[in-house]
Amino acid sequence: MARDRRLARFICEQPPYSMLVRSIEADVLPTCLRHGMGVIPWSPLAGGWLSGKWRKGAAASSHRGTGLPQLFDLSQAHNQRKLEAADRLGALADEAGMPLVHLAVAFVLNHPAVTSAIIGPRTMDQLESQLGAADIQLSGDVLNRIDQIVPPGTNVHPAEFGLENPALAPGAMRRAVGG
Repeated sequence: MARDRRLARFICEQPPYSMLVRSIEADVLPTCLRHGMGVIPWSPLAGGWLSGKWRKGAAASSHRGTGLPQLFDLSQAHNQRKLEAADRLGALADEAGMPLVHLAVAFVLNHPAVTSAIIGPRTMDQLESQLGAADIQLSGDVLNRIDQIVPPGTNVHPAEFGLENPALAPGAMRRAVGG
């Protein structure tokens, strides 16, 4: 449509994407691939859940957890499901002989629609821990096992898909309901 109207076309999409937040596999990634759009996802470590710190019996505190307790409070069922999935993915990474950080970043980078990933380290140690992931090619067996833990196109917490759009909040809707 942009070409037909001689307008600039979209060239890149920047969604959240990780082994715990996979809903974009259902529509965004296939659409971008079909139309030749770049995809530069953010949060391949799912806000720190896939950093390797969050394992059963050793759940850590999080820098982000202070500002977003709803995403890290282990008394909430959806966060317990994230902990369970992160623990199972950590065990898979251990079996595959790599740190969970590498599995997480490589998972995102290995998708054919993904151009690059925004990793967002806060420290040099975090950066160095993630760099080796760029060279990892995941086997079909490892990808199949990831799919068994978190099925393609789903999110461990269904409501977690990135930033909430304030324009879609009930009070901001452009037309009144029932009026």
